[in-house]
Amino acid sequence: MARCRVAIVIPALNEAKTVYDVVKAVSLYGDVVVVDDGSSDDTARLATLAGASVVMHPQNLGYDAALNSGFREALSMGAEILITIDADGQHNPTLIELMVASIDSGADVVVGVRNKKQRLAEHVFSFYTYLLYGIKDPLCGMKAYRGNVYSALGHFDSLTSVGTELMIFAAKSHFKVKQIYFNVAERNGLSRFGSLMSANFKIIRAMLLVILYVKKYDNR
Repeated sequence: MARCRVAIVIPALNEAKTVYDVVKAVSLYGDVVVVDDGSSDDTARLATLAGASVVMHPQNLGYDAALNSGFREALSMGAEILITIDADGQHNPTLIELMVASIDSGADVVVGVRNKKQRLAEHVFSFYTYLLYGIKDPLCGMKAYRGNVYSALGHFDSLTSVGTELMIFAAKSHFKVKQIYFNVAERNGLSRFGSLMSANFKIIRAMLLVILYVKKYDNR
């Protein structure tokens, strides 16, 4: 697998416990871009030490903004395939190879499907996207995109929809979407969604924004 065409984008907020090992593991499959989204710990230093290119946000701008920055950096490096993976160590890095192979076989977007979801709102959002697009886990942080999908939309996410806008755009635009099933490891540290109540609110809000986006898209 040619390293120069694959970029792995990792949004990170206070992930000093895990980011070094995650970067080392995924760097076997491509060039790594870590977006330090206003961390107050050693996330940026350890990511750099592990060999990643690090994009710094001076303050926390959120998950979607971090991925927007990471995708811009990856494309400036000449990447043709863009992989997103979380910094918390829950995702199996070997899946990157399967995702790239799926892109090479004709998929435009590859969505990871976790074996378990933690929150009621995740199940609700998943039901919505499965009903409309056959996508079973829209909130999984591990996805792969062909570069031209990103270029067609022009950004990763403008809705703050927890990383789902580009995927929904691809499905609506009849790009080929493939899904890969995997088992998630236990998370080391706090969830990027925050507390249970906060997480459910963010996810339902994201789903409503996506529904409004879809209606707007359909009216074009």
